Amino acid sequence: MRARIAGVAAYLPPGRVDSAAVEQRIVAGSDGFRPLPNIVERLTGIRHRHYADDDVQASDLAVAAAEKLLADRGLSARDVDLIVFGSASQDLIEPATAHIVAAKLGASCPVFDVKNACNSFLNGVQLAEALITTGQHRRVLVCTGEVPSRAVRWQVRDRAQFADAFAGYTLSDGGAAMLLEAAETGGILHRRFAADSTAWELGTLPAGGTMRPRDPDATYFSGDARRMRDAFLRAGPGMFLAMLSDVGLSWADFAVVCVHQVTLPYLETLREGLGIPADRLVVTLPEHGNLASVTLPLQLATAIQDGRCGPGDRVALIGLAGGVSVGVMFAEL
Repeated sequence: MRARIAGVAAYLPPGRVDSAAVEQRIVAGSDGFRPLPNIVERLTGIRHRHYADDDVQASDLAVAAAEKLLADRGLSARDVDLIVFGSASQDLIEPATAHIVAAKLGASCPVFDVKNACNSFLNGVQLAEALITTGQHRRVLVCTGEVPSRAVRWQVRDRAQFADAFAGYTLSDGGAAMLLEAAETGGILHRRFAADSTAWELGTLPAGGTMRPRDPDATYFSGDARRMRDAFLRAGPGMFLAMLSDVGLSWADFAVVCVHQVTLPYLETLREGLGIPADRLVVTLPEHGNLASVTLPLQLATAIQDGRCGPGDRVALIGLAGGVSVGVMFAEL
């Protein structure tokens, strides 16, 4: 028995913010600090990102995507026998945000959360596949809602603090959902994951944990983008290329290759290093920003909507996350 991707959907909040407005907000919130003009777009290639309204929660974004997906499939929440919420964001420390998603959807199945930064959704799919292939569940809804805009530092002291907070200015809010069902053919063909956990300090959001439970300054995303990029480049390419060799495929055998996207220069470096043809990528970053765990399902939903892939096509999902975690999954739609 295999786990087949029966559908995928994404939801992006209507509020769009361009990079110039991000820089203006930094200037307005800071006491004299002013970033170099156009530095955010110039370094990242991001023109726009999405910010949810203050009263919108991570669960709301996941629910919006899940409702669309279920409606497109002619299903209700009661047709789902497991919900996995895989996201870097969460409504509360406790309970699992999956409970809140299920309550809003009207579902009554088991639920749980998965958290692994930007790889959270892909790890959720990994678990869903395992539970389906072992016969524990037959129809699993994996969903995510990301609201990283609330961890962006707008009051900047100096250039060093700006550099530490810079990754936050790439971040974007959104939701996504994927339905996986038991099937005899097709579905997820191969998967592999790895991590270099010694690099965990390169990207952090400490607030609410036992290290810094009530420290207001810990509520902002902090990271060393350059060292994180270098760690990914050391950890990832060999594994991805070895996996291609394992299954006897090349990138040309895939209709699309979805890759987690942080900046356009890094995406191009990774593409060249892996030898992925440019026409196989689904590039969402310039108009939608870094959507954390929403990135891969958004790309797949976009590719399906645009007619770039469909039933019978192979697709590849390549995940990169702080930690440093990497993952790759091959599937036949």
